[in-house]
Amino acid sequence: MPELPEVEAVRRTLDRAMRGMRIERVQLRRPDLRRPFPKEFAARLTGRRITAVNRRGKYLLAPLDSGEALIVHLGMSGSFEITRRRGTRSAPPADRHDHVVFELSSGAIVTFNDPRRFGLMDLVRVDAVAAHQAFRLMGPEPLDDAFDAAALARVCAGKRAALKVVLLDQRRVAGVGNIYASEALHRAALSPRRRASTIATPGGAPRESAFRLVAAIKAVLQDAVTRQYQGSDSRFRVYEREGQPCPRRGCTGTIRQITQAGRSTYYCPTCQR
Repeated sequence: MPELPEVEAVRRTLDRAMRGMRIERVQLRRPDLRRPFPKEFAARLTGRRITAVNRRGKYLLAPLDSGEALIVHLGMSGSFEITRRRGTRSAPPADRHDHVVFELSSGAIVTFNDPRRFGLMDLVRVDAVAAHQAFRLMGPEPLDDAFDAAALARVCAGKRAALKVVLLDQRRVAGVGNIYASEALHRAALSPRRRASTIATPGGAPRESAFRLVAAIKAVLQDAVTRQYQGSDSRFRVYEREGQPCPRRGCTGTIRQITQAGRSTYYCPTCQR
């Protein structure tokens, strides 16, 4: 499943193509994805102007001039392709997994492809987005300025669960994801197995480790977003590097793999404490 950096890269690409454009036509090639499309979905989108393409966690949000917002989740295999209209004719989807096609006033054609159909599209009032089932319990955005050491300490204070398990909980922090949780913890030299509560004082104030971890989360995600958007290869320090030497300068440890909350965790037991 795409993680936050991948979704953010998609958002940036779609925002460039769709912001300010009017949707001239919507083609639904099937009645559903993960679940059925909302009632009169195509009709409610047709003729509406897209004011922006935003992101919340791993969801895309496109507010419209109608006062509604298009919500998209890529699921396991969803992706978008942007092409151009050929003359006055609409270019039909060429792939059997091209399920939704948006034709824009700019001549761009934005196609949603999803072989496994775990994606999702919904349409709700903008003022009801925060109460939507996907967002009402979602934690703070890790790339927002408001997400700082104090914010992280608050969500970790008193938690007996392992630090990495808390980072993966969308109710605590939105969208960090399995890969980047491992990467951030290594960068911050913190063990994924330590109790989450250890980065906060008993009163909930941040310890020095909380400052290190927030900085690492932001740096890892920002770097990954840039690489995704530029089409560069991802470079992981520990993820899927079990048995390899720790990349931290001066560390003689070896990367290990363990399972936490059903997910693979990679870390160095020598320098991550």
